[in-house]
Amino acid sequence: MAGPLKPHLPPRRAAPRRAPPLTAEQIQARVLHRDGLILVIDKPAGLAVHAGPSGAPNLEECFDDLRYGLPRPPALAHRLDADTAGVLVLGRHPKALAKLGRLFSGRDTEKTYWAVVEGAPPAEEGLFDMPLLKLNTRSGWSVKVSDKGQPSLTRYKVLGRAPGMTWLELKPETGRTHQIRVHCAAAGCPVLADRLYGRAEPNNQLHLQSHGIVLPLSKTKPPIAVTAAPPAHMLAALKACGFSPDPSPTP
Repeated sequence: MAGPLKPHLPPRRAAPRRAPPLTAEQIQARVLHRDGLILVIDKPAGLAVHAGPSGAPNLEECFDDLRYGLPRPPALAHRLDADTAGVLVLGRHPKALAKLGRLFSGRDTEKTYWAVVEGAPPAEEGLFDMPLLKLNTRSGWSVKVSDKGQPSLTRYKVLGRAPGMTWLELKPETGRTHQIRVHCAAAGCPVLADRLYGRAEPNNQLHLQSHGIVLPLSKTKPPIAVTAAPPAHMLAALKACGFSPDPSPTP
C-alpha cells in the first residue's frame, strides 16, 4: 500500500547575488599590469580580499569582471590585510597560480611597502628581526613578538620625516601575518591609524601601502616590476614627510 502523500514543497530559490563592491569599470581601472599569466591590481584600502566570517563585501566578488576573455576569473596569488592598500597579484589560470605559488613560497619575489609611522625607528635604516606568534583567543586572533614565534625579518629605510611621524620603505623578507604592522609597533613606531597595534584614528585609514612588487616569472625575460601610486588617504602625511608626486606629463 502506498504511503501518505508528502506535501509538495516549492523549489528553493537561490539567494539573489549581491552586486560586487566595485563596478566593472572601477575594478578594471585598478589593473596595473596584465599579460597572459597574471594581473596586478591596485587594491583599495578597507576591502577584504576574500570572504570572511562577517560576510562583508570582498574583492573576490569583483574578479568575474577581470576575465578578459578567459573562461574563468583570476584568483589570488597572495593576500593583503583588508586595511592595506596597493599592489596585489592575481593568477589568470591554474598553471599561472602554481608558478606564482612557487615564487611566493620560495621568497623569490621582492615586495616593497610604504608606511607613515608615529615617531621614528631606531636608525635611518636597518632590520627588524623579531619572531612573531599568532594567537587565537575567544575574541579573535592577534600577532605578537614572542620567542616561541616564527622567524620574521623586515628591512626598513627612512624616506622622509615630519614632526611626530616618519615615512618608511619596508621590505619584508618573510611573509608572516601582520608582520610589518607588528614589527613597527614593537619598535616603538606603530603605523598611523593602526587600530590593532597602534592608535585608531576616527575617519582615518591605516597608513600602509603595498607599493611595489618584482616578479621573476621568466628565465629569459626581465622580471615584471609594478608599482602603485599612494592611496589618497596617505597623501597628506606623505607630503608632510617630503613626498612629491610625479608631475603629470604635459599634453
